[in-house]
Amino acid sequence: MAEVKMPSGHIDQPVIEDNRDGTVSIKYDPREEGVHELYVKYNGEHVQGSPYKFHVDSISSGYVTAYGPGLINGVSGEPSQFTISTKGAGAGGLSMAVEGPSKAEITCHDNKDGTVSVSYLPTAPGEYKISVRFGDKHIKGSPFVAKVTGEGRKRNQISVGSCSEVTLPGKVNDDDIRSLNASIQAPSGLEEPCFLKRLPSGNIGISFTPREAGQHIVSVKKMGVHIQNSPFNITVHEQEVGDAKKVKVSGTALKEGKTQCENTFSVDTRNAGYGGLSLSIEGPSKAEIQCADSKDGVLAISYKPTEPGYYIVNLKFADHHVEGSPFTVKVTGEGSNRQREKIQRHRDSAPLTEVGTNCKLTFKMPGITSFDLAATVTSPGGVSEDAEIQEVEDGLYSVHFVPKELGVHTVSVKYREIHIPGSPFQFTVGPLRDSGAHLVKAGGGGLERGEAGRFNEFNVWTREAGAGQLAISLEGPSKAEIDFKDRKDGSCDVSYKVDEPGEYRIGLKFNEQHIPDSPFKVYISPAAGDAYLLEVAQFPDSAQVDKPTQFYIRMNGAKGNLNGTVISPSGKTDDCFIQNIDGDQYSVRFMPRENGVHNINVKFNGVHIPASPLRIKVGKDDADPAAVHAHGPGLGTVKTGAKTDLIIDTCNAGAGILAVTVDGPSRVSMDCTEVEEGYKVRYTPLSPGFYYMSIKYNGAHIVGSPFKIEATGGNLAEIGAQETSSVTVETVQKVSKAAQKQGPVLPHFKSDATKVTSKGMGLKKAYLNKHNQFTVHAGDAGTNILYVGIYGPKGPCDEVQLKHKGKNNYECWYVVRDRGDYIVIVKWGDDHIPGSPYKVEV
Repeated sequence: MAEVKMPSGHIDQPVIEDNRDGTVSIKYDPREEGVHELYVKYNGEHVQGSPYKFHVDSISSGYVTAYGPGLINGVSGEPSQFTISTKGAGAGGLSMAVEGPSKAEITCHDNKDGTVSVSYLPTAPGEYKISVRFGDKHIKGSPFVAKVTGEGRKRNQISVGSCSEVTLPGKVNDDDIRSLNASIQAPSGLEEPCFLKRLPSGNIGISFTPREAGQHIVSVKKMGVHIQNSPFNITVHEQEVGDAKKVKVSGTALKEGKTQCENTFSVDTRNAGYGGLSLSIEGPSKAEIQCADSKDGVLAISYKPTEPGYYIVNLKFADHHVEGSPFTVKVTGEGSNRQREKIQRHRDSAPLTEVGTNCKLTFKMPGITSFDLAATVTSPGGVSEDAEIQEVEDGLYSVHFVPKELGVHTVSVKYREIHIPGSPFQFTVGPLRDSGAHLVKAGGGGLERGEAGRFNEFNVWTREAGAGQLAISLEGPSKAEIDFKDRKDGSCDVSYKVDEPGEYRIGLKFNEQHIPDSPFKVYISPAAGDAYLLEVAQFPDSAQVDKPTQFYIRMNGAKGNLNGTVISPSGKTDDCFIQNIDGDQYSVRFMPRENGVHNINVKFNGVHIPASPLRIKVGKDDADPAAVHAHGPGLGTVKTGAKTDLIIDTCNAGAGILAVTVDGPSRVSMDCTEVEEGYKVRYTPLSPGFYYMSIKYNGAHIVGSPFKIEATGGNLAEIGAQETSSVTVETVQKVSKAAQKQGPVLPHFKSDATKVTSKGMGLKKAYLNKHNQFTVHAGDAGTNILYVGIYGPKGPCDEVQLKHKGKNNYECWYVVRDRGDYIVIVKWGDDHIPGSPYKVEV
């Protein structure tokens, strides 16, 4: 579908013609002068580059005109194009010039039809002036101003809140404050969650950002029921409402700055009421932001960029831009000499999978044994089954399963009972419900650490994101060589090699948007030297809190310095105790202080040994991100200014750390409270657009995260750069009510007992005190459980043994101590197999 937005704001429909060769033509006859926007969507999603802008002029032919995206915007390092039309303009010389922060190479191509295609290459971000003259006169619209952004822009954000605090009557004890949630409704009907806090007076108060004057209603509820005296009334006065226009900003650092030093400006919010101040800065480097509050309402804010170039600073107060924001700042000075390398590859859609077909998910994990890998698949209906893992080639594994229903499946892949990077995976059977960068996953050793001078590898899974362009960039102290292997099943293997150690950033973009958690920060250690010779022995499967745990390292002739550190789940670092046992063997001992997955870094001469970081589970870490599910209206289409909620179901997922982050066009006030089946998250979006909600459990995304949520409605805050809001909770163990009552839920078996065959002496005649044997073959009978029971003259027999020999073939033997007639019952699920019950004489 396509539509054109005219300068007047009206929407018009162009004509779409199918050219029958895989392309379509869009034709449009404009009726107004000015800038038009063309929206082109396919399956409801914008195609790459949409919306396109074009300028319509009222002058008839005989004049020179120019049009094209290169007159409006561009990306540094990539060619920008536009076209000049000289149809019927008679004789005259055409001249062009591009001025801007960098020298831009211009190339022209005469199309021999009265038009000229022009391309220029800006190499630095900033504003470029494009002059087009015909016969020494500027053509209409010239000079054009194009805004060129930098590729690999980094952004940083800081928020300083000043909220209005109000005391509520009545006493509430500390235990209750956790189970309470509060929301405030403004006179206009806008309702937002607000925060409860213990005030110095000992009473409970709420803090919120007032957006309008008048009578507000605060509801405080416990498990959905109002507490005593709730709802409360609060009056907000005109001077308390945050007003961005009254914020005063001073300092030259919002016009120009220097690299490698603090550039400071001051923000005075004293007369602007209550509101949070949020600052984001984006440009060629991720500038560190610092904020000093001088207690009298004047803030000194400084930023420290490491690369020269143009930076854009968004400064908002109470969700509205202060005057002059966004500011464009020119930063000069020495850069850190970082090198960038980038490759782009087109990804086709992975083939559609259907119920009953063999589905596979591949990943590369060099240097492990497949023996320690295990995979399970959970269907949309909640049935979990083990999946088969095959080693395709050295270090490349694939998970195979045959789905029984359509929809989103959860595939968990664990190595030594710990999820591998990227797991749990989302795997859609049938048509994809959504597509886009937020559904791309990446994981592997090369995104955690690397080594100079050799290839470091990681996996990228684009299957769920559909077709598109995958761009991989590497930035750091030296040039990089990037290699890419497509496995044609929606996954690919990326390897890169750099020559110098140091800190690198790996950016992964899909259709021009960063994938979740990109850019990744990777520390590249110096070339390994002898670290390769070292091997780990007797590494324990698990450990206990406050009990020393140890393993051994064999040096195999390497000479040098060995050291080890252990990093706990909460991020604390502790040293390991290393002792020489005999010439070539050392013991490494450490004392874990908390439950969860610990990382042990073992370095030789400052370089990680091949198996490092080693991962170990301490205590009963049963927090499983694959068992966490989210549902509710807050994950669908939401309205701006309306409070919405969702439930994060943590039943049977153990206790862990739940972190919810929302990225979107506006900040959202968000709270998280405990409910029976898990946690309820409530938030109010203020601006229309797409919000991405990441839900992580113990550091791993749950299936479907980040969720893409569309907000529609009016704009209650000004849209600036992307804004981030987050909330973190330490969860307690939850068990679902259903599970308590009825015990575990049996899976739905699909089987046919008539296809089971059995044979063997033990089904006809049996001997006293001997092993009487028979076999059962259920290979064609679907999946179920085999039940065998033997009943004799004095009740059940003494001993029955069943052994599964693989592929649903079983071996059974039994021992009887009394003479007489016995009955042998063999059932496949609830049904007797052919011939059962058998009569056996002893």
